[in-house]
Amino acid sequence: MNKVLVLALIAAATFGCASSERQKAAREKNPAPCPNILVLNDAARLIEFAGEEQSLENVAYTAEITNVSLGCRYFADKPIDASIEIDLAFGRGPKADAAEKEFTYFVAVTRRNLEVIEKAEFTIPVKFGKKSNIALIEQEIDEILIPRANEQTAGSNFEIIVGLALTPAQARYNRSGKSLKFPNL
Repeated sequence: MNKVLVLALIAAATFGCASSERQKAAREKNPAPCPNILVLNDAARLIEFAGEEQSLENVAYTAEITNVSLGCRYFADKPIDASIEIDLAFGRGPKADAAEKEFTYFVAVTRRNLEVIEKAEFTIPVKFGKKSNIALIEQEIDEILIPRANEQTAGSNFEIIVGLALTPAQARYNRSGKSLKFPNL
């Protein structure tokens, strides 16, 4: 496996599948081990503060990846065809200045415990309701294609990593172990 590797990440807006019905049936009959999927611990949550003090009163927006799930199929020497679902929770705090906010998350494919093969970022526009400061959104990525060197290369040789795009200050906050308690959640 070298620079010829190509990863296709196609967002949920894609409807339909390029494979024929025969290929689809073959994949369903030949399930194989999927890559591991995990949320990068340091990038699982985001707290955006308005001001220098990191306190509950200064929270503008929050985001958290609450769940991820993966499905995959491959057969013979064909690429791994995976799809993922990501559940996210967003919050608007007392210092939020708008009812709409864009958040960004990433999906990366790696060789297990090695280098990143490919990484893509996705932006989610979030609208908070007039009566609700919480928004729950499910994102789907319908097709992640992971080429394999040969038929013996199993999905367990790869990992799919998901996380929120953070600023350096937000990453430091997450690594610090600090936590805020939200009474209404």
